[in-house]
Parts: sequence; C-alpha cells; structure tokens
Amino acid sequence: MNTQFKKGALELCVLSQLVWGDKYGYELTERISGEMSIASGTLYPILRKLKEDDYVTTYLVESESGPARKYYKLTDKGKEYQTSVKQEWKAFTNAVNQLIQEQEG
Repeated sequence: MNTQFKKGALELCVLSQLVWGDKYGYELTERISGEMSIASGTLYPILRKLKEDDYVTTYLVESESGPARKYYKLTDKGKEYQTSVKQEWKAFTNAVNQLIQEQEG
C-alpha cells in the first residue's frame, strides 16, 4: 500500500479504534497492522500528538506478564475530532472515487 495514503489515514484509524474502547499501544498496532502493513513504532508519534492536542488521555494498568501497560482513552474533544475527521475523510474518498470512475467509464 502506498506510504502517502497511509500517512493521511493512520490518525483517523487510531481515533476510530479508540471510539470502540480504550487500548494500549501494542494492541492498536496489532489491530491496524492486521489491515495494513505498518512498522512497529509508527503509531507512537501519532499517539503522542493526539495526547498533546487533548484528544486522548492515558492511564497505566498493571500487567501480570511484564511492565504496566499505558492505555489510551479518547476524550470528549477526541470523539468530536474523530467524527469531524471521519466526515472529511468520507468526502475526500468520495471525490477521489468519483474522479477515478470518470476515467474508467
């Protein structure tokens, strides 16, 4: 998959996964990499930026099999942002699809 396509979509993918519930970094990486190929450290800069922008908060949960896990939780501001970005994404992909279909038809 084209790297430029992924760059534009990964933040939305992370936000959308967190809509369904809190997740820790590795869990997010595993879920997203099940659909598209991403390097192991790719999501952490995105998560850091989302936290700086107050779209997510973090908390630690002790683990029986190693160090505590940092969980990411979508804030109300993050939920609103996800909805907005999702709408923008749909409008963008619809426009691209329309242009592609014009060329095929």
